[in-house]
Amino acid sequence: MSSRRDRSGGLWRAVKEGNVSMKFGLMFVNSGPFSNHDLLAHLAQTAEQCGFESLWTVEHVVIPKDYQSPYPYSKSGKIPGGEDVAIPDPLLPLSFAAALTKKIRLATGVLILPQRHPLYLAKEIATLDLLSGGRVLLGVGSGWLKEEFDALGLDFHARGARTDEAIQAMRECWRENASSFHGKHFNFGPIFSYPKPPHNDVPIHIGGHSPAAAKRAGRLGDGFFPALGEIPKLQELFATMREAAQKAGRDPSDIELSCMARAAIDSVKAVEDIGISRVVVAPPAFDKEGLSRGLEKIRNEVIARV
Repeated sequence: MSSRRDRSGGLWRAVKEGNVSMKFGLMFVNSGPFSNHDLLAHLAQTAEQCGFESLWTVEHVVIPKDYQSPYPYSKSGKIPGGEDVAIPDPLLPLSFAAALTKKIRLATGVLILPQRHPLYLAKEIATLDLLSGGRVLLGVGSGWLKEEFDALGLDFHARGARTDEAIQAMRECWRENASSFHGKHFNFGPIFSYPKPPHNDVPIHIGGHSPAAAKRAGRLGDGFFPALGEIPKLQELFATMREAAQKAGRDPSDIELSCMARAAIDSVKAVEDIGISRVVVAPPAFDKEGLSRGLEKIRNEVIARV
């Protein structure tokens, strides 16, 4: 069995067979008030103590003033917190959290992959995975904010193709001794990229709730993470993902499923019933005392009962 299957598909099968309980992640752990190092440290350490499986960071390198692209995760069409909300780089806070914890997974949810060159990102992710003892989970998306791509001088309409190529290119860097990739947007090799991740791979989870994201997860993902919790929509997306996986000659059960959910037993049970093995919830507070109380409450009332 390959390392990739050990770290994603094997885990997913164990969940289905009842050998692994539902996993719980925390979202937005680098944004807004969590850009403060004391609060992030408290969040990371308390979450680990309370049995959370993963920490998830978000990404925007810039927020263009008066952007018109609709934010897809709120009815207002605008990013929570306003245009000037603090959104630190997604990887550096995970490095900080890695140094303060021992076992909690370090995830991006999501990193905007087509905005980065895969050679740089493959090196950064491999380094973080090595230093954290193999705890990284790379969640990627293709992006929605056209004005951000414009500011970076990138073609917004090529983002899907760039995402697909970057996923394949990074895996070449992680798995092969001398790595090569020849595509339309990225072209290199043979080259040497070291260090390698401890398992010669890092699980890549595809974010997004569009049909294109579902199909990408089926073709290329170790996991699929639509950042929503509506069960009919999730079932529709998972059906699209499974069909794409089968067309690509892959076993859909090898693709781990995650979603957003309320930190409540009924919400978690409902998504567990449709095959989801990880729920990602928002932090329960924005101060140390509130975080401690809130995370302990989730541990006692939800995590311990699933």
